[in-house]
Amino acid sequence: MKLVKLGLASLLAAGALYAGTYKVDTSHSNLGFKVKHLMISSVRGNFNDFSGSFEYDEKTKTIKALSGEAQVSSINTENEKRDGHLKSADFFDAKKYPTLTFKLTKIDGDDAYGVLTMKGVSKDIKLDFENNGEITDPWGNKRVGLELEGKINRKDFGLNWNKALEAGGVVVGEEVKLTIELEGILAK
Repeated sequence: MKLVKLGLASLLAAGALYAGTYKVDTSHSNLGFKVKHLMISSVRGNFNDFSGSFEYDEKTKTIKALSGEAQVSSINTENEKRDGHLKSADFFDAKKYPTLTFKLTKIDGDDAYGVLTMKGVSKDIKLDFENNGEITDPWGNKRVGLELEGKINRKDFGLNWNKALEAGGVVVGEEVKLTIELEGILAK
């Protein structure tokens, strides 16, 4: 029995040697979104203040865990008036709900599943996943690049504000396209 326990402990220790925790390098990452405006064009934006980490297994080249959060007050669409409206109770209600969070639950091939929480509402979402691989940078740091893309319905999270247009349609589309580009650096 002791030999079996020793064998299991060795396997777990060997697996841990290959797995590392990577901190998201925010200067080389982006949390972006795009939504229709007046049904004819798109408004792009991102969150400037965010953090996150993930577990990367160097041996199997897989992500074991990923989580992160963004500060709602850092939303940036390159329009101060619009950003103020997005931070208001009409949309994100940044005073009451200051953060957005995401926690990965599993990766299955090119699909990532996780829980997104916005405005106090948590929903399971599915995103397209791309592992861009690993590299050692010129300063000797190990880095891993990841991309997640997908669509959510903003109304599922209580972001309901809108106005009807006289010609038909609405001011803001319901579908929001997410583009998350992460570069992580191995924590030391």
